[in-house]
Amino acid sequence: MDLCIDFTSGAVAHRLRFGGGRGQDLPKAIGLKKGANPHVVDATAGLGRDAFLLASLGARVTLIERSEPLHALLAAALAKAQEGEMAEIISRMELRFGDAKDLLPTLSPEVVLVDPMHPPRGNSALVKQEMRQLREIVGEDPDAVALINVALASATKRVVLKWPRKAALPAGLPAPSHQILGKSTRYDVWMR
Repeated sequence: MDLCIDFTSGAVAHRLRFGGGRGQDLPKAIGLKKGANPHVVDATAGLGRDAFLLASLGARVTLIERSEPLHALLAAALAKAQEGEMAEIISRMELRFGDAKDLLPTLSPEVVLVDPMHPPRGNSALVKQEMRQLREIVGEDPDAVALINVALASATKRVVLKWPRKAALPAGLPAPSHQILGKSTRYDVWMR
C-alpha cells in the first residue's frame, strides 16, 4: 500500500467533524482560545493532520516539510482539497519546502509546533502501517533538538513539542513551561 494524504475523507474528515474543537489537547497546547488565531508554523509537517486541525479551528498555518516525496504528497492533497468543501480551511494553510531550521528565522511565527519522528516504542506493539511508511520516507530526525532550539529562538509566543507521553524529554532542551498530557501523547510547551 502506498502512503496517501487526503484532507477530504477518512480520519482527517472524521476528526474535523467529531474531534472536540478547541478543547482538544493540541489546540490547547498551541494557545487557541476564543478569538485567538495565531500564526502557527508546523515545522515538521509530516502528513499534515495537525496543521489541518489547527487551520480548521481558525489558525493560519505554515507547513514546512523537507522530504521531497512527502512534500509532493502534501502539495497534491492540498490542491485536491482546495477544490471542495475544505477550500476555506485549506486557504489558511501554506506549504513550504525546506529545512525548518533555515526557514523558521525568516517567518516570525507566533507559535512553532515540532513533531519529530518519535523514538522506537518500548513495547512490542507495532505502530500503524501509515506511521511505518512515513518513517521509511523521512527516516529519523537526529537534528530534532537543534530544530527545537531554533524554534525557541524564532517563536514570539510559544513552542510546542508533540512527544510520546512516557518518553523522556530529548537531552539538550530546557524544561518546558508546562505540559498537556493525553492518553498516549503529551505536548511540552515553552512559553516565550
